[in-house]
Amino acid sequence: MSDTVSAPGPAKKAATPRPAVKSARRRSREFALQGLYEWLVGGSEAGVIEAHVREQEGFAKADEKHFTMLLHGAITEAAAIDAVLVKHVDRKTEHLSPIEHGVLMIGVYELQHCIDIPYKVAINEAVELAKSFGGTDGHKYVNGVLDKTAAELRPVEIEAMRARHR
Repeated sequence: MSDTVSAPGPAKKAATPRPAVKSARRRSREFALQGLYEWLVGGSEAGVIEAHVREQEGFAKADEKHFTMLLHGAITEAAAIDAVLVKHVDRKTEHLSPIEHGVLMIGVYELQHCIDIPYKVAINEAVELAKSFGGTDGHKYVNGVLDKTAAELRPVEIEAMRARHR
């Protein structure tokens, strides 16, 4: 048996990863988070914040209706959202970082009001926001809190999902 070395074939180009294309809904969540951050830190009025955010580069690619609903809904229902969160967080909501707090507000709002969005998607989107804008392990905290919150807010959907996977 002889050892033969075959000639190398044509060089293959390394696959270059394409940047992920963000959906209009994801963009709306990002802009809503910016607005909630401004509201949590500075206490500005929702209308002023909305006008400011709408001027940001790339806003035209966002789902404007979803952005408006998230921003105004989360601000209007902040006390009720915090009442839900306080059962699942390990400290007072005002002691959370403004990013994680804003992400959790968006997650809870979507779990409560956006029934067309599956609970797993709402949680995943919040986790992605926390990964992009939050602290190092903030996404893990957000995931844990929203997982418990979803069990409270969407028990029928969660049970149906579990039943399908049995």
